[in-house]
Amino acid sequence: MRRLPLFFIIILLALSIPAGTEASAVNRTADAASDIKLVFAGDILLDGYVGDQIAKYGVNYPFVKVAPLLQKADVAFANLETPVSTKGQAAKKTFVFRSKPGTLAGLQYAGIDGVTVANNHILDYGQAGMLDTLSNLDKYGIGRTGAGKDVEEAFKPYIKTVNGQKIAILGVSRVLSDSSWYAGKNKPGAASAYTPEPLLGKIKQSAKTNDFTVVYIHWNQEFKDYPEKYARVLARQMIDSGADLIIGAHSHCLMGIEYYKHKPIFYSLGNFVFNRSTRGGDKTLDSMLANFRIAGNKLSASVTPVKIVHGQPVFMGANYNKKIIQLLKERSFNAVVDSKGQVSERTAGA
Repeated sequence: MRRLPLFFIIILLALSIPAGTEASAVNRTADAASDIKLVFAGDILLDGYVGDQIAKYGVNYPFVKVAPLLQKADVAFANLETPVSTKGQAAKKTFVFRSKPGTLAGLQYAGIDGVTVANNHILDYGQAGMLDTLSNLDKYGIGRTGAGKDVEEAFKPYIKTVNGQKIAILGVSRVLSDSSWYAGKNKPGAASAYTPEPLLGKIKQSAKTNDFTVVYIHWNQEFKDYPEKYARVLARQMIDSGADLIIGAHSHCLMGIEYYKHKPIFYSLGNFVFNRSTRGGDKTLDSMLANFRIAGNKLSASVTPVKIVHGQPVFMGANYNKKIIQLLKERSFNAVVDSKGQVSERTAGA
């Protein structure tokens, strides 16, 4: 039998591959590349015990163990629970924080793209300290939302375009010392969530002009395991107004997860880089990263447990992860968290 030349054999083999196989592989790769990865962390304080650790080991110290995960995200975001400034006068309140501006280099190193500053500490050193904090964040290239020179700036969301999709994060607070902290028409301050407006109107506006809107809100009570009734109502109002995802903070401990209209509400991510609280005890050292993947119109969620050790969030072993996942199961409403940390909505009757 006469042998065919080698190049004919190659051509015949190529023709025998099912049509579209190569294109499908390329499309799968392209689809994976077009997915958008978001990571959210809880409260960051760079003062007190954490500040002492930074003085000893450098500004990167708090983030060394978790930076690799944060750096891989398209958007990594957290709550900055402190003014970062040398200006202003201390407010007359029980707990007053102020961190050194140079500590922001640690967030920069960690790959944190932006922070919300809408919380009950941003005006610990008055308007001067708050406005200086905003300037320092700008200096270090860290995005911000939740406070400003007036109400318009305070409610301006952080926006980042990823793979052609505009991701907006709006920082607001339902925990502020008093009304003097609220941003006004010509008054510096924080974005207040105490009243429906301008909050819900700003969410509607963001939903119209951006592809995906997140609200990162300071709310609920410290050291409590479950959200207040008002928070569950407000979460629904925000989703009805166009929010796609709600992230909460302030309790300094982990709360559960709920879905409303198939959209997730993470009531509290707990602390992230923080001092241990004598009032809250060891549970204030339990933490997690909330991870989200946007693939087309689909949002998937997962959690990565971490523990704060000497002011530093650290990934732990299987036993600790199992403990945190069990805690979330107990505190969640209609959300399911599997053994790998994947979060999903509980189906009816399940």
